[in-house]
Amino acid sequence: MAKPNVLVMTGYGINCDEETSFAFEKAGANSEIVHINDLIDGYKKLNDYQILVLPGGFSYGDDTGSGNALANKIKNNFWYEIKDFVEKDHLAIGICNGFQVMVNLGLLPALDKQYGERNVALIYNNSARYIDRWVDLQFKGNSPWINGIDKISLPIAHKEGKFYTEPKILAKIKEHNLIAAKYIKGSICKYQSLKANPNGSLEDIASITDESKRLIGIMPHPERAIDFTQLPNWTLSKEKYQRKGKKLPEQGPELQIFRNAVKYFQ
Repeated sequence: MAKPNVLVMTGYGINCDEETSFAFEKAGANSEIVHINDLIDGYKKLNDYQILVLPGGFSYGDDTGSGNALANKIKNNFWYEIKDFVEKDHLAIGICNGFQVMVNLGLLPALDKQYGERNVALIYNNSARYIDRWVDLQFKGNSPWINGIDKISLPIAHKEGKFYTEPKILAKIKEHNLIAAKYIKGSICKYQSLKANPNGSLEDIASITDESKRLIGIMPHPERAIDFTQLPNWTLSKEKYQRKGKKLPEQGPELQIFRNAVKYFQ
């Protein structure tokens, strides 16, 4: 089977490019980390890839707002290439800071397929503090990114992750089934005695798609939970597996997000 080519965009302040690229490689893709300047000067061409990834980090230090400077640099230099890419049968994902970039660019939720029109935001957490912890998610919808995924746990690391929009936009998002995941009180939250919704997001929204369902943004980090031993309760789970005489899994269920993207092109 042919392997899809994945472009993991990097640049100043982005710090999750390597593990995100590794996750795609582990899922069976050809993944390449490409600096934004190489796209701007034409050294690399976006249409040579099938999957675009905007990874997590703190692009440009979040000095003008999370993901804002990177979104502006993209829009000012190769917006039409981005728009052409997402309108074709390609996939794109924004993780944490990448989600913020996609929202700022108007790639999500892109109601009525109006790419470039911004109508939602990821604002300061209710606590007004940076949060680094695990959350439980309930997935829903029919995006190719989340096929076969029900409930999983993922880590978060953000200060501006509260999903917010005005009521009429939220109503349209719900009408078109663009909510891909919500924070829930699952096994990890109960295990660590944590609130289900870490940041105050409207209706517990953790992830959304566009109307094509090929573009997705997610605040938690799936690339940080692709192995069984990365889960915060893996030692407890290990004991349960061993007492039942079961073989320990090597990979975490979170790798399925990356596998789904690869499978889409196979």
